[in-house]
Amino acid sequence: MEVLWIFLGLPALVALILFWPSITLRRALAQPFPASHAAILARHIPFWREMAPPLQMQLKRLVKQFLHQKKFIGCDGLTVTDEMRVAIAGQACMLLLNRKTGVYPSLRHILLYPSAFVVPRTEFGVGGVVTHASQTLAGESWNDGRVILAWDHVQQAAFEREPAHNVVWHEFAHQLDSESGHTNGAPLLPSKNAYRYWSSIMAHEFERLQQEAEWEIPGVIDHYGASNPAEFFAVATETFFGRPLEMAEQHPALFELLQKYYRVDPRAWRGLA
Repeated sequence: MEVLWIFLGLPALVALILFWPSITLRRALAQPFPASHAAILARHIPFWREMAPPLQMQLKRLVKQFLHQKKFIGCDGLTVTDEMRVAIAGQACMLLLNRKTGVYPSLRHILLYPSAFVVPRTEFGVGGVVTHASQTLAGESWNDGRVILAWDHVQQAAFEREPAHNVVWHEFAHQLDSESGHTNGAPLLPSKNAYRYWSSIMAHEFERLQQEAEWEIPGVIDHYGASNPAEFFAVATETFFGRPLEMAEQHPALFELLQKYYRVDPRAWRGLA
């Protein structure tokens, strides 16, 4: 570094340091997409072959950027493979298609467990009573640049053409939600009017799901989404991508809202649009 400093001069060295991430990213994006990676996408995205070629090309580029910028860490003895990395990147980047957005710019690490993992929980009750417990999870999204996933649950999405649950879509919807500065069910939107419209539709649909959950009325949207607005957005995202025809029929206003946000129509990938 000292030799480089002398050779380039301090201003040039500072510029090189500042622009080095963009330089390396351009190099990574210029590389051809490996055929082995395309085969992984086909295995883990059941409707991959029905997606239009321009969308496939766009997704490949997003995956290359994701893999270049994010670090995967195996937990509980798990060795992370290309199969795992590409499968997760592909499913996560489906939420970014046709949208002018960064590739989860705040995300740095994906922690991957072989199966559902246990996390500690501290609950504060009435009168200041503190209760320590644990919870078994398939995924978790943090605001500090981490997403945690269970690989066996990630794999499940590859076996269902109309998945009711997809842990990657769910946790990465939380990442999009947090880009607004708050994880509250309202992701980053372009204007105040957009937020008002979003709030009116989401509040109505959230209340409807809460009523369905209270009366145990089955529907296309999982009742877990009635927990809070953030979980509602994540669960609704799963339903939008996983069961779009049923969502469009049962919740047309919500489907239209998410279609405008995500700028794709997943029904087209099933020959239904």
